[in-house]
Amino acid sequence: MTASNRNESVPSSPQDFATVFAMLKPHMAALDVFMRKQLEEFEPEIRSMADYCIDTSGKRIRPALVFTSGWKGDEISTDLVRIASVVELVHLASLVHDDIMDEAEVRRNRRTAVREYGSTAAVLLGDALFSHALNLATRFPTTEVCSAVSDSMRKVCAGEIIQTLRRGSTNITRADYQRIIDLKTAELFRVSCYLGSRYAGFPMEFVEAASSFGRHLGIAYQVYDDLADFFGDEKRIGKTLGTDLASGKITLPLLALIDRLPTDAKDELIEEITGRRPPQPALRIKQMNELGVFAFVAEAVQEELRLAEAALAPHLALAPTPLLLRLCEVLRQQVGVLRGAASA
Repeated sequence: MTASNRNESVPSSPQDFATVFAMLKPHMAALDVFMRKQLEEFEPEIRSMADYCIDTSGKRIRPALVFTSGWKGDEISTDLVRIASVVELVHLASLVHDDIMDEAEVRRNRRTAVREYGSTAAVLLGDALFSHALNLATRFPTTEVCSAVSDSMRKVCAGEIIQTLRRGSTNITRADYQRIIDLKTAELFRVSCYLGSRYAGFPMEFVEAASSFGRHLGIAYQVYDDLADFFGDEKRIGKTLGTDLASGKITLPLLALIDRLPTDAKDELIEEITGRRPPQPALRIKQMNELGVFAFVAEAVQEELRLAEAALAPHLALAPTPLLLRLCEVLRQQVGVLRGAASA
């Protein structure tokens, strides 16, 4: 099958990430035991709040990237379990803060931390999760994990700050958008692959390739997630959708729609983004379908996936490579699910 044909083919029963991660069940079980153990280190007064965030219902893509990029069969590495816990805690902290900013009601099919505890407590809860992630990172014999993770944390926060300051503004280019998602999402994907392959002892050539793969996969995943905000099913995805337009967050689907609308309609959409007019999500989804926005954004996902695959092309003989490449196929299939919903 050629690359172009593979990109366009979507099986009738698409796999989700949980299906692909089934082989990691023992690794994820070890991760869950380790993370539950960490609850004992939180102060008793906030332990139940931390427990509320550290659940098993999420996809845990970032820990899975740690394990797959360091894959050596069924062997469970204590180092990789600890690294997976660090990156997952950072991710969970960022989700708590994201939901505050987005005023989201649902995350992982239940009330968000901000709805459960209020915004002030939720901000501090996210900070506590961040802090414990760094504490775990300091327990390695060298500073490499702590340095890599803290650097990534700063970049994630920078991406979120840039996006927050741009809310309600349409003065954003495609390059600005790419920069934001590179920082806020792709960075954790990248560092997960970097640390997983590095601490599994693979050659630096592969570590660098895995790092590049993670970055492009992360960009692709965020573009997909932004598309799902308009075309996804809230129950299937498990979080509040439709928040981007309502909160004035410019994403690629909205950028593409702005470029394609005639002047009068464009001005109305800009008024919605800037908060001067109530959002009309149903109309915007209809326009996206009519003006080819879905296909344009879906192709942006495909391009990042092609770059991710190209990064690993010289390392096809290594054990992690086919497992990582399967993630590209899964994301292609998930875009196909959205395409089916968009055309229904």
